[in-house]
Amino acid sequence: MNIVEARVSELGYTLPDAPAAVGAYLPALRTGNTIVTSGQLPMQDGGLTCVGKVGAEVSIKEAQAAARLCALNCLAQIKGAGIPLENVTRIFRVEGYVNSAPGFHDQAKVMNGASDFFVDVFGELGRHTRIAVGASELPLNAAVEVAIWVEVTDGSYT
Repeated sequence: MNIVEARVSELGYTLPDAPAAVGAYLPALRTGNTIVTSGQLPMQDGGLTCVGKVGAEVSIKEAQAAARLCALNCLAQIKGAGIPLENVTRIFRVEGYVNSAPGFHDQAKVMNGASDFFVDVFGELGRHTRIAVGASELPLNAAVEVAIWVEVTDGSYT
């Protein structure tokens, strides 16, 4: 187990296998020193853990947990693309989409679930730029979707 996976475990999470793509796209793509993940849903054990509109059927707390799971799945996609997680030198962009009920305006609070997770795992290297967008619908009626942009090196930062 590498240092990043050990930190994930210390936080009480298990890095899953990378979820399969649900469409005609690559789950993660490397170009140069950058890896971009496709949007990750709160999938666990082959199913969605959090569906519906945040601010109606889904609470902010539930949506934050779903955003953390999406973030964990982003890391799984990077590992699944053959990049050791200890080679991540910076998470520089987090894109978050929240399946929002009409009048719901706390997308930033929801996305703090993913943002805080990345800082907890990577420390200062996990601080990033971010968007938090409210959407009227998300794939499979997921409550949250997260994609990340990371910088990697061929060596380890340990």
